[in-house]
Amino acid sequence: MSNLLSSLSKTIHASLALAILLFLGLFYLNEGFAFDTLFWSWLARFTHVVVATMWIGLLWYFNFVQIPNMGKIPDEQKPAIGKVIAPAALFYFRWAAALTILSGFIVAYLNGYLHDAMTLSIGSGIPKHTAIGIGMWLGVIMAFNVWFVIWPNQKRALGIVECDPDLKAKSAKTAMLFSRTNTLLSIPMLLTMVAAQNLY
Repeated sequence: MSNLLSSLSKTIHASLALAILLFLGLFYLNEGFAFDTLFWSWLARFTHVVVATMWIGLLWYFNFVQIPNMGKIPDEQKPAIGKVIAPAALFYFRWAAALTILSGFIVAYLNGYLHDAMTLSIGSGIPKHTAIGIGMWLGVIMAFNVWFVIWPNQKRALGIVECDPDLKAKSAKTAMLFSRTNTLLSIPMLLTMVAAQNLY
């Protein structure tokens, strides 16, 4: 067991294998499944939840753990965060954001409410679609911030892209402020996503 858990790759593969066994068992109890729109919608929703958990989890890690505690880390240890931890976290952060948006659009398309949600159900007045639409737009804004504001500024702040010290400091502050903006939007976004499941 320790051999399995000592490798992240092996742990993830085992987790996926267990998930597949559970999937097959649950659908067997439900008299099987077909590779139809319902199946692909389920798979897209499952993917959406997994990558969204990674995205929002890392967003909250940055804002609840890393940023507030950077001042407590001795200067000689800070390069380990800036050169190793932060770039790795930002890789998963930005790609999880992109996959969350993509999988969310696929879910909405397969379930027939993409257009209605993106127009906030103006004209049709379906509260469920208005709620999910607000959540989708908040998610799009947050993903835009990740890719076009936070990541470019973090590249300068972390020294991945060379720049003068003043721009580096300004970039770090800009990245932090937009990360906090995404944190501000994250709870309303999650609320509208969940509320939509209980509206008609």
